[in-house]
Amino acid sequence: MAKRIFLFLFVNILVMITITAITSILGVNHYVTSKGLDYTKLLAFCLVWGFLGAFISLAISRWIAKFSMGITPINPEQCNATERELYNQVAKLAQRAGLPKTPEVGIYESADINAFATGPSKSRSLVAVSSGLLDRMSSNEREGVLAHEIAHIANGDMVTMTLIQGVVNAFVMFFARIIAYATTQFVKEDIRPLVNMIVVIVLEILFSILGSIVIAWFSRQREFKADLGGAQLAGKSSMIAALAALQRVYDSPLPEGEETPKSIAAFKISNKSGFLEIFSTHPPLEVRIQALRQNNQIL
Repeated sequence: MAKRIFLFLFVNILVMITITAITSILGVNHYVTSKGLDYTKLLAFCLVWGFLGAFISLAISRWIAKFSMGITPINPEQCNATERELYNQVAKLAQRAGLPKTPEVGIYESADINAFATGPSKSRSLVAVSSGLLDRMSSNEREGVLAHEIAHIANGDMVTMTLIQGVVNAFVMFFARIIAYATTQFVKEDIRPLVNMIVVIVLEILFSILGSIVIAWFSRQREFKADLGGAQLAGKSSMIAALAALQRVYDSPLPEGEETPKSIAAFKISNKSGFLEIFSTHPPLEVRIQALRQNNQIL
């Protein structure tokens, strides 16, 4: 769900900024010549570091998710009945999907109804579920959510999104450095390195936000595919029941003084038309449900 994309994008931006600061301090800028910028070398530099930043983000995604969200991994040998049922559901779906091993399964404390999958590969993945989802969804609905997340892993969506992020990173770094170089021509030579680094970092943040529009569009397409994969693994009825349960929570009026859970707030953006819709990582719930109902190739 949205948390997986948000964590990946956030860590990716931090990694890019770190790389920029290190390469600036070390003077790794062979693309700058006495005649100006060598655009071929600059593009090669940006491609290498852009993809490196994306893959570093992917490599540490499981660790970042556990650390930042306080996820407690389930030990199948020492767990309660609820944890055992959750683990068994993931294991069963992973086997159906042909994964090489059962993903690590974890629970984190949150009233949000949420779940997400992350990890660098099909054999080193994590499926995390919120305590709110365990409390408020039936076993059938939960199976649909888990099947959706397992489908993300089986489809290799983490790697796919990493490759797309690598391309976006490269263009972000490329144009940030071109504009920064042009900017430094208007300042004193002795402060150019500092000005260049500051301008590059600021532009990388701004361009990364714009680049997230591209990432969000690809993410929305992958969500439809994961819904289809989830329906094939758990059955169309379970997948639709899971999405319908989320929609019921979204449509239900909140008690006075209670705020909308963050996971549902993310769906609110996707359910609104307008400018914010282009930043949504998920299509509207009613659109996803309708797409599944109209698909006659799955039962």
